[in-house]
Amino acid sequence: MVTPNHSLNRTLDVHNSPQHHHMMFKEACHSDAERIADLVNNAYRPETQASGWTHESGLVSGPRIRAEQVRQLIGENGCVLVSYDQDSLVGCVHIERAFPYCCIGMLATLPTWQNKGLGSALLAEAERVAVFRYGAHGFIMQVLSARPELLAYYERRGYQQTGSIAPYPLAAGVGQPIDPNLQVLELLKLVQTETSV
Repeated sequence: MVTPNHSLNRTLDVHNSPQHHHMMFKEACHSDAERIADLVNNAYRPETQASGWTHESGLVSGPRIRAEQVRQLIGENGCVLVSYDQDSLVGCVHIERAFPYCCIGMLATLPTWQNKGLGSALLAEAERVAVFRYGAHGFIMQVLSARPELLAYYERRGYQQTGSIAPYPLAAGVGQPIDPNLQVLELLKLVQTETSV
């Protein structure tokens, strides 16, 4: 049974946050789509001279996502979790049911919040929701082949490459690769049997 959107409203500790305080995690609704798109594009596709270790501006041109695409991610089989610092949207992550797994993607934080523990907290919360709402037996993640530092980040959190490699999804409307040989690697993390609420 899918929990109604408004039911997810959790406060988690992000000990290394700039203000060292609790972060509120909520489930996004369609009215949040514009702000989510702005956040994701700011994190992944800023100006090439911008700081931030997650951005792909040197690899892919064009926006990472548009507001209408964000709205399509929110439904019975998927949701977007968001994190706020007071009234400011500072992080998000998408969860999509793909039984027996869930796909987790669009993990993004504002550049000023990177390396503060927020991304790890969002990922852990996404995994929790995937298990207890959607019954996931594991989590699938996709990473660009030219992002070894991002691949290492997920491997440190228990994800492993499945060996599945796909071309960059040109038809998905998520930008144009600068390198025509850019590929997408699939990662998988299985749920541990001792997982509890």
